[in-house]
Amino acid sequence: MDDETPGLTRLRPALPSPLRPARDERFERHGVTLLLKRDDLIHPDLPGNKWRKLAPNLRDAAGRTVLTFGGAYSNHLRATAAAGRLLGFPTVGVVRGDELAGRPLNPSLARCAADGMRLHFVDRATYRAKASPGVLKGLLSLFGDCVVIPEGGSNALAAQGCTELGRELLGVSATVAVACGTGGTLAGLAAGLGDGQRALGVPVLRGGFLGDAVRGLQREAFGGPTGRWSLDERFHFGGYARTFPELHAFADDFEDRHGLPVERLYVAKLLYGLTVLAGEGAFPRGSAVTAVITGRPSTAGDGGQSPSDSR
Repeated sequence: MDDETPGLTRLRPALPSPLRPARDERFERHGVTLLLKRDDLIHPDLPGNKWRKLAPNLRDAAGRTVLTFGGAYSNHLRATAAAGRLLGFPTVGVVRGDELAGRPLNPSLARCAADGMRLHFVDRATYRAKASPGVLKGLLSLFGDCVVIPEGGSNALAAQGCTELGRELLGVSATVAVACGTGGTLAGLAAGLGDGQRALGVPVLRGGFLGDAVRGLQREAFGGPTGRWSLDERFHFGGYARTFPELHAFADDFEDRHGLPVERLYVAKLLYGLTVLAGEGAFPRGSAVTAVITGRPSTAGDGGQSPSDSR
């Protein structure tokens, strides 16, 4: 990202992120080349789509307090808190679950607090209504003038920021695949790719809502649909933050094969899905598919496995 904000430039993001081949017979036997777009190496505190989605929002915030939302193990909250510490702006995290307010902070929330984030716990009904004018008005009355970033960081600015990911991959492969939570990365990725390329989203939540979310984000960010994209909703393993022994075994094996630490809630589901699709003949012989590695296993003590985690 060509970033003119002095503070963001000072963070020295590693852009463009590395693109590396992964020799894997599960793809090669079908004549397919697997490439790994290592967005997890962009920045140690704001890796992957966290950087791409937060950077334009932080530029827009211009040092004002940032208020955002997440679950008790939210990667997005941790990245926002880290950005606040590194760049010197205040942060507020609205956390799902008022029952957590009287308990010791888990390692993820403790890290947010150590980075200076003010944590505000709300009940689950209030959290579900977090985008409503009434709830937002109440939050702003508590915390004053804030720039509000939605859960997972997905808004029009985030989608615009993620177009650079697509531009970095122009002409690299016919298919570029990414795991999806709230849809912002996919919306921007598709917009940045060129003719003859498509973005494939692998949702990690069930419910079939993500298509509408991506279309809505593209309307807000670009004025309407742009780029080619599709979703394959078969690989959520039961829903958000749900995993099975089969997925962990696959991730362990992938780590052994390629020396890549595999984050379980997003990246493992993406790589598993691509392996299945290759076996089904979904990618033409002689083609390449790029997997975007959007994050790495958590070091906040939750192992990246918490059912409350949110991107």
